[in-house]
Amino acid sequence: MFSNKSKKDNTVERKSTSRNVIGRGTKITGDFISEGDFRIDGTLEGTLKTNGRVIIGQEGYINGTVECNNADVEGRFSGEFNVSNILTAKSTANITGNVNVGQISTEPGAAFNATCNMKGAIKELGSSESSDAKKDKQKSA
Repeated sequence: MFSNKSKKDNTVERKSTSRNVIGRGTKITGDFISEGDFRIDGTLEGTLKTNGRVIIGQEGYINGTVECNNADVEGRFSGEFNVSNILTAKSTANITGNVNVGQISTEPGAAFNATCNMKGAIKELGSSESSDAKKDKQKSA
């Protein structure tokens, strides 16, 4: 009936995937690290790092540094934006600063006054330059 054999531990470690919300009328200053998504309808000044999605609502504002997988911007952003996948700037978005993205999508009406680096474009540019250099070497030989 009872055994001295230890049972296999079926405990599963789960990362938090819940959505974190900074509500309208709320201002928060500081550095945040999370596994879950963030929705900003208030003001955030500081650093935000997440493996999830960052959504800046129409009345939301971030001033600082953001690192995330995906982002949807309806409000304002100022600072350094590092989005490893897709940044979507909605028609009401106002983005200024430095932006590093995998891909970007902007709707008509969005204000995008930032320096933008696309990781995919940099790789393609580098490979086309090397093939051009190879062609030049072949011509001179």
